[in-house]
Amino acid sequence: MGTKQARGKETVARLLDAAMEVYGERGPEGFTMTAVIERSGVSVGSLYHHFGSFSGLAAALYARSTAELTAELAAAVRSKRTARTGIQALVTAYLRWCVDNRDQAHFMLALPYLGTLSSHVDQVMAANAADYSAINAWVLPHVEAGRIRPMPQNLLECLIIGPITETVTRWLIRMPGADIEPAFKVLPERIWESVRGPAA
Repeated sequence: MGTKQARGKETVARLLDAAMEVYGERGPEGFTMTAVIERSGVSVGSLYHHFGSFSGLAAALYARSTAELTAELAAAVRSKRTARTGIQALVTAYLRWCVDNRDQAHFMLALPYLGTLSSHVDQVMAANAADYSAINAWVLPHVEAGRIRPMPQNLLECLIIGPITETVTRWLIRMPGADIEPAFKVLPERIWESVRGPAA
């Protein structure tokens, strides 16, 4: 890797790290380009050079965060032989990642930033492609064997991920009674039962 390319990667990482720090400390209201520039020490011109816009930076931060989460999910199911243990491991890994990376989870689930993704879908998909494919490669044989209920892929994902993200969102916004710990005991088995196939 050339010196210029290495400096470029370092600048990108510095901006993304600064953006996450600013969001974690100040929340959505304080997540501004000015705050990120001040924290990172990088020029506005460099931000536009690497990301095109502040929305591009937000999308890149979203892509990096989801890639880290997807890598954890892929690792969780990779060694699991049964459909039940794999789905349960995936649910637990998702919950654990959100607890361990609260600021990133909040950023990923914060509604104000979902609108920025419409023009960056390819970027987000590319960041997750390898691990997403690994998860699908684990799921497909179980679906074909009837151990996981056959259905359109997007619906299967919604049945698995939907209850987790709703639970995590309520916990993140400190909704009364929304304790995250019971979710570790309840959701893995309940979500498994919702996708369990007739051959399981």
